Amino acid sequence: MPAFTPREVHSLFERAFNEGNVEDIVVLYEPGAVLVSGGEIVTGHEALRKAYTAFVARGARMKLETRAVVESGDGLAVLHGAWSLGPALGTQGLSTEVVRRQADGSWLFVIDNPHTPT
Repeated sequence: MPAFTPREVHSLFERAFNEGNVEDIVVLYEPGAVLVSGGEIVTGHEALRKAYTAFVARGARMKLETRAVVESGDGLAVLHGAWSLGPALGTQGLSTEVVRRQADGSWLFVIDNPHTPT
């Protein structure tokens, strides 16, 4: 199911992560999107699939709360979220993502940094 608002990208991501559905996570990203993962930049669907497969295999459950959405008039938006993973990992953080409106009206991640510097 596509996201038709920037905020909805977060809720679809959280659901797919908690279901362990890597394919539903990957389709929330543009083909050339980037993810900061373990301090490295991961680019493209195949690399995202590999990163999330390893991550989801740990069995953690995610809670993701959208803290702010800043939308521009040209089809871009910045999302800020507070997330936590438990019980297996017991970690938390703040994320910053850029999403873009697609031709069909849906929204996809362009840049995803789950570890916003504080």
